[in-house]
Order: sequence, then structure tokens, then C-alpha cells
Amino acid sequence: MPKEIEIKFRIEDLPALTRALKQAGFNQLTRSTHEMNSLYDLPGQKLRKRGEMLRLRQYGETWVLTHKAKGNAGRHKVRVELETRVGDGQQMDAILCALGFAPTFRYEKYRAEWSDGTGHVVLDETPIGNFGEIEGPSRWIDRTARALGIDRGDYITQTYAPMFFEWKRRTHSTATEMTFRALRKKSKSV
Repeated sequence: MPKEIEIKFRIEDLPALTRALKQAGFNQLTRSTHEMNSLYDLPGQKLRKRGEMLRLRQYGETWVLTHKAKGNAGRHKVRVELETRVGDGQQMDAILCALGFAPTFRYEKYRAEWSDGTGHVVLDETPIGNFGEIEGPSRWIDRTARALGIDRGDYITQTYAPMFFEWKRRTHSTATEMTFRALRKKSKSV
């Protein structure tokens, strides 16, 4: 089964990180592209309670359905990930809903993808700040992080949903989803 091994980290200076990626031999695969994600679950949050995730993602014009199994979080987050492209995202949503799944959380970002041929680094501009992900073999992740000036103490192994709810607690936001529109609405009403 294909395993995802990754870490996230907070990006303090996006232009400096972009320069560091180029200096480290990375090539940009995609420009910053809008991405919308919907997480689905069964009544009673059965998947979440088992530590699993079912996601329908639209990245530019491409739709992808992903299932992530319960992971192990040590220094890196490791879990089995299965995904496939979907031709029609609205139809996939209708199929999931017909099977008893319902959207439970939405989050969006602008993502740029980079690679050196061994692994990937993505740069995400989200409504709660800028974050990067380094995904690939464990040792490569640590070497890449060092080359980019990221300390092991800065590794984040959470997914965006718990990061958002942590951010909500800190900021006392009443937003229910991690979208630019939801956060704009809530900041205007405060």
C-alpha cells in the first residue's frame, strides 16, 4: 500500500523559502493554484473516530478523491494513502452523499508544488497563514528541511482540520470552515 510520509512547517518568509528551494535544486512543478477540499464522513463521525479521512479535492481543474488511513505521528506523519482522479467532482459528491457520506469540513488554499526528483515540497497560502509540506522518504525529508533552514522543532504532523480548530481556539474565531470567504465574513462581523 502506498504510504504518505510528510511534515508541515510554518512559512515566515515565502520569497526567501522560494529562493532556498531553487538553491537546493528544486524545480517548480505548478504555480500557485487554487485548491478547495471537502472532508466527508458518515453519521457519528465514524471515519474521524477511527483516525481516517475521506477527501474530495479540486486543484485547478483537476478533481481527486483520497482516503487516508489512521497514521502514526512520530517525527514525521506516516499513513497509507489511496487516491484517484475523478472526472466530475459534483457527481462524485452526489455519489458520496447517496452512499451516506456528508461533507463535514471545507478548507482552501493556494498551492505551489516543487520537486527535486526524489520528493515534493508544497507551499500553501491558507486563510490561517502560510505553511509548507515536505513529502518523501524520511531521511530525505530531514535533509531537505535542514537545507531549507527548518528545525525539527518546527515540524508539524497535524492535518489542516485540527490546525484550523487550534487556530480558532487561539483567535476566538467563530468561522466554521477554513475558507478565505468564511474568515473574511467573520472578521467583518467582529
